[in-house]
Amino acid sequence: MDLIVAGAGPAYSTRPGSVGAAYLLIEGDRAILLDLGQGTFTNVAGAIEPSRLLAVVVSHLHPDHFIDLVPLRHYLRYEFAPPRRVLVVAPAGIDRRLDDLHAEPGFTAASLDIEDLTEGIHRIGPFAVEARRVTHTDDSYAFRVVPAVAPDRPGLVYSGDCGAADDLRPLVRPGDVLLVEASFGPGPMPETGIHLDGPAVGELATATGASRVLLTHILAGYDLAGYDRDATVQAVRAAYAGPVEAVSPADRFVV
Repeated sequence: MDLIVAGAGPAYSTRPGSVGAAYLLIEGDRAILLDLGQGTFTNVAGAIEPSRLLAVVVSHLHPDHFIDLVPLRHYLRYEFAPPRRVLVVAPAGIDRRLDDLHAEPGFTAASLDIEDLTEGIHRIGPFAVEARRVTHTDDSYAFRVVPAVAPDRPGLVYSGDCGAADDLRPLVRPGDVLLVEASFGPGPMPETGIHLDGPAVGELATATGASRVLLTHILAGYDLAGYDRDATVQAVRAAYAGPVEAVSPADRFVV
């Protein structure tokens, strides 16, 4: 599988070029998208014709992980005659939130086919997507994605937003690539317990035998909320001997 980072930022950022969460996975000529946060639609459209997406799989209902479903919806509805459609697999209620945003019942259904996300394995074209609830909101998920024809080979584990590294352990197989949030940088984590930091990610990667760590969702505001990316990478490396890097939009990887 190929991974293209369309966005890797948190809920807000003062770092130029930072946009929300969006990760494109391509197998052959088929593609799915994990999350579609603020500002990421343009990057997705630069990598793939958006109506070709088999699905957008949303980890949880915070806007920095789904709000660019709005431009996707407009694109599908107004760019083509007849309009096209894309499947959205997301926690229950995403259609109501998008409809309420525009005060328009049926806004979402005009171009997006909504399927409620549940724990377990979802077969989407050539992809097998295993979803597991994690600590964050009341209905947040992490994912493990592999080619459906080779479910035992190493794959990609994406944390979404996750406040407990142990929640991810049942998903990870030896050799998997971890695409993991490190919101609180080199740490320490505050007592809120809804995000991770570098040391927690490094310990997880070592304990599970991950082959590589890709860090995302590092807070990047003004001084009180900003974390140094290099220091975060070093905090992971202190607990994990494998390759580690912080990802940015347009980065590409082979999983």
